[in-house]
Amino acid sequence: MEIYLDANATTPVLPQAKAAAIQAMVEDYGNPSSVHSTGLKAKALIDGVRARAQRLLDTGDGALLFTSGATEGIQTAVLSALSALRGNLNADYLLYGATEHKAVPEALKHWNAVLGLGLQILAIPVDAQGRHDLEFLRRHAPRAGLVCTMAANNETGIVSDLAGIEAALGDSACYWLVDGVQALGKLSLKLRSSRIDYAPFSGHKLYAPKGIGLLYVRAGAPFTPLMAGGGQEGALRSGTENMSGIAALGAVLAALEDGQTLRDSATMQGFRQRLADALCEAFPGLVFNAPLDVSLPTTLNFAVPGLSSRLLQDLFDAADVRVSGGSACSAAKAAPSFVLQAMGLPDWQAAGAVRLSIGPAVDEAFIDEACARIRACGESLRRHCLSPADNLPTLGEGITRFMHDGACCYLLADSASRRCVLIDPRPEQVDRLVQALHCQDYPVLAILSSSGEAEHAEARGLLMDLLNAPLRPTVAVDALGWPNGQEALHLGERRLLRKPCTQGQVLLLNAPQAPDTSAIAFTGMLDAQALRALALPLAASCFLAPGRDEAQQVVLGLAEAADTPHLLTGAQLQSFIKQHPNALLVDVREPFEQFLSQTPELAGAQMQAVALSRLMNALPEWLDEPGRPLLFFCRSGNRSRQAAQALTRLGHPNAWTLNGGLALMPSFSAKAPAADPALYV
Repeated sequence: MEIYLDANATTPVLPQAKAAAIQAMVEDYGNPSSVHSTGLKAKALIDGVRARAQRLLDTGDGALLFTSGATEGIQTAVLSALSALRGNLNADYLLYGATEHKAVPEALKHWNAVLGLGLQILAIPVDAQGRHDLEFLRRHAPRAGLVCTMAANNETGIVSDLAGIEAALGDSACYWLVDGVQALGKLSLKLRSSRIDYAPFSGHKLYAPKGIGLLYVRAGAPFTPLMAGGGQEGALRSGTENMSGIAALGAVLAALEDGQTLRDSATMQGFRQRLADALCEAFPGLVFNAPLDVSLPTTLNFAVPGLSSRLLQDLFDAADVRVSGGSACSAAKAAPSFVLQAMGLPDWQAAGAVRLSIGPAVDEAFIDEACARIRACGESLRRHCLSPADNLPTLGEGITRFMHDGACCYLLADSASRRCVLIDPRPEQVDRLVQALHCQDYPVLAILSSSGEAEHAEARGLLMDLLNAPLRPTVAVDALGWPNGQEALHLGERRLLRKPCTQGQVLLLNAPQAPDTSAIAFTGMLDAQALRALALPLAASCFLAPGRDEAQQVVLGLAEAADTPHLLTGAQLQSFIKQHPNALLVDVREPFEQFLSQTPELAGAQMQAVALSRLMNALPEWLDEPGRPLLFFCRSGNRSRQAAQALTRLGHPNAWTLNGGLALMPSFSAKAPAADPALYV
């Protein structure tokens, strides 16, 4: 069962809305502009939905037209206002809230340029609570042509002080656009009694399908159609009406009116508090990025010290809980939230933000399950040494790679001798490394740098300060961290050697009995030819662990082949297993994800779990079986692609990746946390 907690991005379609849309497609399919009975029936449907929307929004004699959604509504409103400003010598500014959805400032820039107005576009600052600086607004409103604010913010849920904004506008002749997208069905909007000139709304944020929206235009406000043509919508918005979308939106509005189908504000506040309590229990140190008392009762925006937004999203997704890192329109860009930055929050909060949002159709059972999943996420972090507090001891073994902005750090651990070595740590990784080393509880033999970067030395100093005394290296070291007077560092049956070079040192990890065949070279050099020039005792099968990996290559080889693996879709998976009974399916998700989710149930499949961060540990065994197909999979297909490309580049002819990952497989769903956390070998 999927727990969808990203309602501010979009919502599922309400069953009544789905039924209404189907009825419109099957029965009420007439063109509302036609004068025959079928067309008149369609026209009556549109008029009925419009009248219902006018009642709910209390529009008075203002116009309400159907659009394709909020973006079209914003474009239309901005075009209308700016067209009216041509030749207006009293307007110098176009103002918008600093936390506004990007659709607004982008529309202002576009139409300001297209119409050649040359007005100055200014962001209205916000305070730490995300509310507009009314003093700034009072100073600039007299020379403003258009002011754009939100009723409620899509990322934080902060509710704007619309009454305060209206008072700050005073006697200004400016036009006022209010983005009402997140307010529909959550806030009481009485547009008749406000000076708001334009208010766009979007159906898919409140259980209607995508592609349908509304735009309110105050009576007397200037209007320039964005869509010209057949004259539909009273010549305000041409184009044949989206009958199924309008019918579905009407069903949602009817649910708002009946007061029974959707939850009221008090109930939603109770649900939100339960979710907030579960989050605080699951993630010690969690902070909410927006005060709840001035936020929508549907929205929580939070950050957890030491945990990135992406890690948290992967964690929730593994539990089949859908959240986002902020605005869905920019979530794929992995940038800090500009909304939280505008509020003046610390960088770690802006970069680590996660948004959880619900809609008023959720019920008690849904909230119960959501809270249980959230607590399971916290348990997974504790079992895998990722929680800010109360972590359980973990077993350290083999090579683990830690990444930060393309830089690679490696932890080499041996469970038999209970020793470890760190290679190429960076200051940004220190807290995470200290946490891992304390959970593992192995003394650190050395903290080494392969390239001599100043950041490595800085990280070494920080680690020495933060590690418990029994774990810190105790011998004197050179500038690269190598212990003075030692030729090799022993990690059980393996030993770590070094070869100084002009760019630092190459660190070779191998087994004493087979130094040529099993070597792994940790190096800042990515040029295999330069590495061979050092005349190291390396076989062609040697792996290179790079100090940087912006290209997501994971591991390199001295002699590399092409890196185009075979692609497989989820629909082909079962037949692939039948055709290749000896195939090995490799789950490259991280242990904390594996703990929370299940893999597909596939008859006859042989499976192994090897996280991408620990891929090097399994390479020798896999490369010794070139005839055995290896199919890598993960959640989205990105990490499995990296793994398959690495194997193909190293010469394995039968590396495959599950294209699109488990996310595109209908059988993939969450499970209860496993009793035994030892899932990875």
